[in-house]
Amino acid sequence: MSLTSLLVPTFTQMLGAMSGWLNKAQAQMPGQEAEALLSARLAPDMFPLSTQIRFACVQVHEASCRLRGMAFSDTVQELLDEGRNGGEVPGSMDDAQGRIAATLALLNSLAPDALDLDYGAPIAHTLPNGMIFDLSAEQYARDWALAQFYFHIMSAYAILRSQGVDLGKADYIPHMLPFLRA
Repeated sequence: MSLTSLLVPTFTQMLGAMSGWLNKAQAQMPGQEAEALLSARLAPDMFPLSTQIRFACVQVHEASCRLRGMAFSDTVQELLDEGRNGGEVPGSMDDAQGRIAATLALLNSLAPDALDLDYGAPIAHTLPNGMIFDLSAEQYARDWALAQFYFHIMSAYAILRSQGVDLGKADYIPHMLPFLRA
């Protein structure tokens, strides 16, 4: 399995699901109540929903740059800044959906082998605090990009559930429903 064939469908399916969760929240709650969800947190020391959405998108943008051997796009810094300020400036549901849509557009624009850097190619992943992980492309994709992406996706799902949005397993994996045996 190539890195592109692993990451692109995974990112695409789960971002699509998250977009659906936001649509469902808006359908279930009056306007301002739905918008207030963007400030909701699971715990006081965790980032709010608005940040979880943006950081899920960051993981996609970062992976698409790193695995193509490219410098980060300006979008990465914009998403990080928005995410870090999400508690004070959560934005709107339309803003969140726009970020998801733009990230899906990036994924849809990638060539079928775009992320297929040599599995063993070295990637130095530097964190904002200065820590550096020395990884292969395969380790980065498997152990960092996917793990971080799912952390933020699951946090978003859990925040919405904790705030009373009626979501269930079918909302989490709608991409699997076509495979369900009748």
